Amino acid sequence: MPVKLGAKVWAAIVGAAVSFTATGAWAAGGEPKPWQIDFQPAASPVMENIEDFHRLLVWLITAISLFVLALLVWIAIRYNRRANPEPSKTEHNTLLEVVWTVVPVIILVIIAIPSFKLLYYEAEIPKPDVTIEAIGKQWFWSYQYPQQKFQFDSLGLSDAAALKRHEPRLLGVDNIIVVPVNKVVKVVTTGADVIHSWTVPAFGVKMDAVPGRLNETWFKATEMGTFYGECSELCGARHAFMPIEVKVVSQSDYDSWLTGAKKKFAAIYNNDTRLAALTR
Repeated sequence: MPVKLGAKVWAAIVGAAVSFTATGAWAAGGEPKPWQIDFQPAASPVMENIEDFHRLLVWLITAISLFVLALLVWIAIRYNRRANPEPSKTEHNTLLEVVWTVVPVIILVIIAIPSFKLLYYEAEIPKPDVTIEAIGKQWFWSYQYPQQKFQFDSLGLSDAAALKRHEPRLLGVDNIIVVPVNKVVKVVTTGADVIHSWTVPAFGVKMDAVPGRLNETWFKATEMGTFYGECSELCGARHAFMPIEVKVVSQSDYDSWLTGAKKKFAAIYNNDTRLAALTR
């Protein structure tokens, strides 16, 4: 009887571990997964660089934490009242003071160099192959493809519509953005009412959409698939219902989509509502 119970327990533990590994910490795909504790898998060079920087910080934080823990344990054992009944009355130690000043400076320099490189890499936009204007509104996104002269609104799906279309809840939209794989996509953001933020984690993109101001960011999707994001700036009562859905396809499929989108959306394209600053 105990043997059978033990086998069942171990089977349950192994099953839970396999389930957690499959859908948890290192989940695949361009959407969040249950029990996920890590980033979504990188799907752009920017996100790959962010992950590299994150790993560097994790190693540094781990080393510092272990050092401090070891130091605390050593002090507690070596200098407690029983082991050290007569405490030292030393007030200064020049070498120690130099070390605890210089070492943190070195650590900060180690962090600063790749940090500045990453910031510059994100801010320096390569020559774009596609330009998309994202206008945040309460509570949906409007997108314009200025080179192709069409625009459309993108609203989040209801729970019933998302279930019918096999989309993740609160992430699917009625009109998705389509971009070609391995092409530089520049995203110009602004807000029509309050501040929003256009964010797609798998691309390493997060840019505020501020009324009366144009911000620019970019990504280069390195794999095909569907990637999800959300507005990441508290923008009102329905802030949680402003999803972003980006579909990355081959160049031929993108060209086919453009042909259909021009016919579908060109009728509502209005030059008067375009972002005037782009033409200056």
